[in-house]
Amino acid sequence: MSLALDRPEFAPPPQRGTPRAVVLALIAHALLIAALTWGVRWKSDPDEGAVDAELWSSTVQQAAPRLSAPPAPVPTPAPPPPAPAPPPPVAKEPEPAPAPRAPDIALEREKKLKEQKEQKERELEQQQQQQKKKELEAKQRAQDEADRKKEQQQKLAEQKKQQEADAKQAEAKKAEAAAKQAAADRAAMLKRMQGLAGASGSDDSKGTATRSSGPSSGYAGRIAAAVRPNITFPDADTVNGNPAAEFEVSLAPDGTIVGVKLSKSSGLPGWDDAAERGLRKTDKLPRDTDGRIFPSLIVSLRPKR
Repeated sequence: MSLALDRPEFAPPPQRGTPRAVVLALIAHALLIAALTWGVRWKSDPDEGAVDAELWSSTVQQAAPRLSAPPAPVPTPAPPPPAPAPPPPVAKEPEPAPAPRAPDIALEREKKLKEQKEQKERELEQQQQQQKKKELEAKQRAQDEADRKKEQQQKLAEQKKQQEADAKQAEAKKAEAAAKQAAADRAAMLKRMQGLAGASGSDDSKGTATRSSGPSSGYAGRIAAAVRPNITFPDADTVNGNPAAEFEVSLAPDGTIVGVKLSKSSGLPGWDDAAERGLRKTDKLPRDTDGRIFPSLIVSLRPKR
C-alpha cells in the first residue's frame, strides 16, 4: 500500500534486474581492460608496430578510457602481425518483462471505477425520479384544472337554469298582469264609452238611462276589427306585454271619423303613431248592433290581438 502512495498512479513500473545489469557491465569492462593490457604487453616488443584495436558490442555500454601507448622505437617497422581475434560478443541482456501492476494499484483503480459507476447509477436514478415527479405533478395539475373547469361549467349550467326559471316566472307574472290590466282596461273603456254615450242624450237622463243607452258589449271588438286591418306595425311580436293606446274619436252621424286625439299613450311611440294612422285610414266606424252611431267614443287599441 506504501508503493501506491509514494509513486504516482500513472508512472511507469520500476525496472527490475538493474543490479544484475550493473554487475555484467562491470565484468565486461574488466574483460576489456584485461584484453587491452594484454595487447599492450604483447606489443611491447620494439620490432612490432603499434596497433590500436576497438571492440564493439551489440549493447550500448560505456567505453573505457583509451590507453596511451608508449612511444614506438625508431627502428624499421616490421610487417604487422595479423590482427588478434576479437573477443566473443557479449550476450545481449534480454529486456526485462514489464513488471506486473501492483495489486494495490489495480485494486485502487478498480475501486475508483466501481465508485464512478455507482455515482453514475445514482445520478441516473435521481434523474429518473425527478422526471417521474415532474410527470406526476403535471398530471395532477391537469386533473385539477379539468375538475375546476367541470365544476365551473356545472355552476354556469345551474345559474343558467335558474335564470331561465326566473325568466319564465317573470314572463308568467307579466302575462298575468297584462291579462289583468287588459281586462281592467276593457272594463274602463266600456265604462267611459257608456258614459260618453249617455252624455249625448237628453238633459234629464239619469245614470240608469246612461247605462242602458251605452254601446253593446261587443261594439269595442267590432271597432277593433274594423281598424286593425289598416294598422301597419311589424314590431308587434317584439313588444313586451300588450300595452294599450287610447284615442278620443269624434264621429259624424253616419259614422265618419271627424277627429282623433291620443288620450293615453301605450308607452310605445311607434305603436301610438301606427294606431292613430290606422284610425284615420279607417275613415268610418261601424254601427252598433242596434244601428246607433255615437258622436264620441274612447277607442283602445293594442299591438297584439
